[in-house]
Amino acid sequence: MAPASPAGSAPGSPRLPPSRSPGAGARRPPATGRTVVDRAFPRTPRGALKISRTLVALAAFICFAVSGAHGAYTALAGMETVITLLFLLLYLFRVDARMRFLLWPLADIFNSVIAALFLLVVALFAIIIKTNKGTLAGGVLGLILLVLCIVDAVLLCKKIRLERGRGRSAPPK
Repeated sequence: MAPASPAGSAPGSPRLPPSRSPGAGARRPPATGRTVVDRAFPRTPRGALKISRTLVALAAFICFAVSGAHGAYTALAGMETVITLLFLLLYLFRVDARMRFLLWPLADIFNSVIAALFLLVVALFAIIIKTNKGTLAGGVLGLILLVLCIVDAVLLCKKIRLERGRGRSAPPK
C-alpha cells in the first residue's frame, strides 16, 4: 500500500506549498478587465442632481421634438441630454478616477455654465414665441434645467474648494 499523500497532491507529484488566502480584512485589488460601478454615487446630492438634469433635459428634448419646434431648440435639448448622460456615466463608472490627466469637475463646471447660458436664451425664446403648447412646455423645462445647471455648477465649485483645502490638489509651498 502506498503511503498517504497530503491533501491536494497526487502520488508521485512534487509537493506544493499550501496556498495562502488573504485574511478577512485584506482587500483585493480590482480586476483590470472588470467594470467598477460606484453604487453610492446616485444617492449623493451630486448624483441625484445629475440624474434629474438628464431626465429634465430628456423631457425638454421630447417636448421640442414632438411639437415640431425650431431645430435649435431640439438640438440644444438633445445635446444637453447626451452630455449630461455622459458625465453621469463618467462618475458612475469611476472613469474620472482612472483618467487623472483632466480635472473632471472643472470640465463639468464649464459644461454647466455654458449650458446654462444657452438654455437661458433658448428657453426664453421658446416661452416668448409660444408657437404651440409643446414648445411652451419645453421652454419651461428648459428654465428648470437652467436652475439645475446653476446648482450643479455651485456644488462642483464647493467640491473643488473642499479638495483644495484638504491639500489634495494644492501645490506644495
